[in-house]
Amino acid sequence: MQSVLTAAQMREAEQAAEAQHGMPSALLMENAGRALAEAARSVAGPGGRFSVVCGPGNNGGDGLVAARFLREGGARVDVALVGDRAKMTAEAKRNLRALEADGFTAQGLEALPTLGRGDVVVDALFGTGLSRAPAGEFADAIHRIDGWRAAGAKVVAADVPSGLQSDTGEAFTPCVEADVTVSFGLLKRGQVLEPGASRCGELRRVDIGLSPATLHALTGLVPRLVEEADARGVLPPRRADSHKGTYGHVLVVAGSRGKTGAAAMAARSALRSGAGLVSVATRAEVVDTVLSFAPELMGIPLEASGPLGLADLEPLLAAAEGKDALVIGPGIPRGPETGKLIAELLARVEAPVVLDADALNAVATDLSALRGAKRQVVLTPHPGEMARLTGRSTKEVQAHRLELAREFAMEHGVTLVLKGTRTLTVSADGDLYINPTGNPGMATGGTGDVLSGICGAFLAQGFQVPDAIWAAVYVHGLAGDLAAGKRGKVGLIATDLIKGLCDVWTRWDR
Repeated sequence: MQSVLTAAQMREAEQAAEAQHGMPSALLMENAGRALAEAARSVAGPGGRFSVVCGPGNNGGDGLVAARFLREGGARVDVALVGDRAKMTAEAKRNLRALEADGFTAQGLEALPTLGRGDVVVDALFGTGLSRAPAGEFADAIHRIDGWRAAGAKVVAADVPSGLQSDTGEAFTPCVEADVTVSFGLLKRGQVLEPGASRCGELRRVDIGLSPATLHALTGLVPRLVEEADARGVLPPRRADSHKGTYGHVLVVAGSRGKTGAAAMAARSALRSGAGLVSVATRAEVVDTVLSFAPELMGIPLEASGPLGLADLEPLLAAAEGKDALVIGPGIPRGPETGKLIAELLARVEAPVVLDADALNAVATDLSALRGAKRQVVLTPHPGEMARLTGRSTKEVQAHRLELAREFAMEHGVTLVLKGTRTLTVSADGDLYINPTGNPGMATGGTGDVLSGICGAFLAQGFQVPDAIWAAVYVHGLAGDLAAGKRGKVGLIATDLIKGLCDVWTRWDR
């Protein structure tokens, strides 16, 4: 996994590198500029020229170092300095003098040649410290960069595209859209959270000499970006002497008249995610309909009628006996006693429980049920459900995803999955994981039911929380990506993800 830092934490890491490990800032900049030049060369066409657009800060200094390396490699390079030269940082001035000592003259933006296909513009205007929308000549420079990109030139951004808020991923107006972003040393939040992630294009993290030990000195939350090797490592290869009992039994409490598909998708995805056995507890009148979706499923009829309530407690406790994980919520009929029923189940069931969909809405009225649970509880809300759980607006949830998710998970002692673009998984201890997989084609009904089934299957197989959950989230998104690669995004439906799971297992030799 890769650590994801704020701008302040990145400054801490650089200061620690100098103070504790003798790595001066000048050398860090030299390494960053060299990597930036290499990235620019990698996307240039034969004979392409390079324009490096620099601001007065250290990000501009990185660009000046890159320009020097490009010139030393024989490239045709132009440099524009934007902003007041009197306000240049000491390191930026030093690297400008190094260029000028070789007979090179930096220009104003208006003097740069027109760029097109095969050419490269290096965006080194702003670094990680930007806190407001660019204005004046800086805004003009960004518009100029966008024009070159529209004409076919490639844009390589130094650390973050100019106009991007490094800590939140917010894209100010205007904001550069890069083809490649070179992240110096460690990843930044704005590079991995949307809309910033999309503005970065291809994200390349490069080592500039920061010791891994510097991470131990950082203050505050350090989220981690899940990588494919991490998720793959959670799932061991299957032993030759295993059997269905080896891989656990999932009980899915889901479905109702008109919503049998939700139960079926959660249950089928649990089967496709390796659970040895899957049973579905649902209203008696729809059991046969749910089972018709897959002959491998087993059904448990709940004989009461109407919304789930306390009359269903004893049948569900009996159904949960011997099960290794429960998934509760997709398509359930919710009523005034549903929250009380779930609270009793959480307090008495000897297995981890995943709460999704209407189970989340049911417990939102009395969150004390979460702390009263006998085993681990996993919640998988989308932003609207998270708003109901927290008493906030959906807009507030989206504006403060990391903070609200972490606060809720720690306060209530649960593992929380806040779904959406770059889904977050937060452990009860406050560890936060950012998921990079998934695509807009998954914005369709039923994909959340598929995720809850994967989570249930991984828990039933004995994978530990929170690893089981962030791995399930990664797999869910990867299945969607592989499915979209075959079927496109516009027509993607939730059951395509269940087919995509098999493509994941083939890819991972699992």
